[in-house]
This record gives sequence, C-alpha cells and structure tokens, in this order.
Amino acid sequence: MGWRYFNLTLGAITLLMFTCRFFLFHLYESPKFLLSQGRQAEAVAAVHGIAYKNRKQTWLSEDVLNDIGGTAAVVEKQKLSTAEIIKRNLAKFSTQRIGPLFATKKLGLMTCLIWFCWTTIGMGYPLFNAFLPQYLANSNSEQPTEPSVVYRNYAITSIVGVPGALLAYYTVNMKYIGRKGTIAASTLITGVLVFCFTISSDPTFQLAFTCLEAFFQNIMYGVLYAYTPEVFPAPNRGTGTGIASMLNRIAGLCAPIVAVNAGQADPKAPIYASGGLFLAAFVAMCLFPIETKGKQSL
Repeated sequence: MGWRYFNLTLGAITLLMFTCRFFLFHLYESPKFLLSQGRQAEAVAAVHGIAYKNRKQTWLSEDVLNDIGGTAAVVEKQKLSTAEIIKRNLAKFSTQRIGPLFATKKLGLMTCLIWFCWTTIGMGYPLFNAFLPQYLANSNSEQPTEPSVVYRNYAITSIVGVPGALLAYYTVNMKYIGRKGTIAASTLITGVLVFCFTISSDPTFQLAFTCLEAFFQNIMYGVLYAYTPEVFPAPNRGTGTGIASMLNRIAGLCAPIVAVNAGQADPKAPIYASGGLFLAAFVAMCLFPIETKGKQSL
C-alpha cells in the first residue's frame, strides 16, 4: 500500500488517541499554578478532585489557605511590553535552582550519576533501536532480507517489549531488589544482549535477541523514568529531571552522527558502541547512593 497509507494510518490512530484523551479523561489544573494566580477556590477544588480520583480524603480547604497566606488579593492586570515579558521569563532561569541538587556530597554524587546514565542511554538507545530495521535488513550477507520480514520482526520485537514494564512494576518494590537492583540488572542484560546481536547473521537468531533486548530495555527505561524524579528534592525535582531529559535528547541527536561515521569503518561498530554505553550506564547505576523504595520523599 505504500508509505502514504502508512502515514495516514498512523495519523488517524494519533487523532483518535487525542480525541479520547481530550474528551474522555479530565486533567486537573496544577494547584500551584492556580495559587500563583490567586484562584484559591479553584486550587482547593483541584486538590479535592485529585484526592477523590485516588480514593483519598484531604483536609485542605479555602479557609486553611486563607489562614496560612491571607485572602486572595485582587490585582488589576498589568500591561507589559514585549521586552518586559521576555525579561521576566528569562529571570526564571537561575543557577540557584541547580545548586540544591549538590547540597550534600551524597546528593551531588547521585545527581552526577543519574545525569550520566541519561546521557549514555540517550545515545546508546537510538544507536541500536533507531537503526534496527537496517540491521535486520542487512543481517544476511548474501542478499538483503525482504522488507516484509524486516518489519514483521520489528513489530514482534516491539510487542515483546511491552511486558517488561509490567514486570518492573513488581520488582521495584521487592525486598533486596528495589529500584536500584531492577534498573541495574535490566541495563546490564540489555548491554550484553546488544553485543549478542552481532554473533550471528541468522535472522531468526537476531530476532530472538532483539526481543529479549526490547523486553529488558523497557524495564530499564520504565524504572529510569520513575526513579529519576524520586531521587531529587521536591523543590528542585523539575530542574533535575529537566536537565536529565535535556542531556538525553542532546546525546540522542548525536547518535546518527556517530552511527554514520562509525558505520563506514565497520557496520557493526554502532552496535558495539550502543552496547558499551549501556554497560557504562550499568556501572554508574551500581554506584547509586540512594534507594527510594518505600520512601515518600527525600
């Protein structure tokens, strides 16, 4: 049917998901934002709505907020120039938000290690997965693998990876394993399986190892996304997580450059680099000084 129908199908599915998300699910506004706008009644309603959704009760009321911070002030809207608006927005970016991430030796080490993991995984992941269809297509040295077989195997790999996140849901709360054990073990196995992919050019062999790699990779990424905000103090959680995501994206942008240049010398070089980066992340994870299992906050 061609790429046109493929893109139309993906677009239709995306539109359907957007429609379901917009009309079938209610997302509450941030209470912090509402308070900053002086809309205390709406902030209280949002908190109560979130509590009800999670089958919890809350003691928060508008009277409590008034007792703590005073009644909401009525302020006339100010008309700011474009330059003033830009200046006010730029003032939000400050190193004062980064400093608390290194307040103690333990927290500083944790911050550096988690950022290192996001960077290495950010490059290692696309080096293997973004070019996986090409690796599968060229696995047979005699003749290229048929596109139908390549994308069939790619679909199987993606489906097999789904249960990995479900397994991580249980292991992160298991005694003696926790977040650190789950993410370290899954990252180690992922790196080893990436190297194993190069052992044989047999399509069936490579399909088996890509399925296993996708399974453990989903465990790794799932825990990484959940674990990262937990290790940062609540007031600076957004800053720490945002920088981690930024490093991940920058490394991901560099991955195609590495793949093109390394692949010219040896077609398997990008795969070796990917496996090495996963193993480097594993070493860093073994040094994590913080385990968040069973803790509400730092």
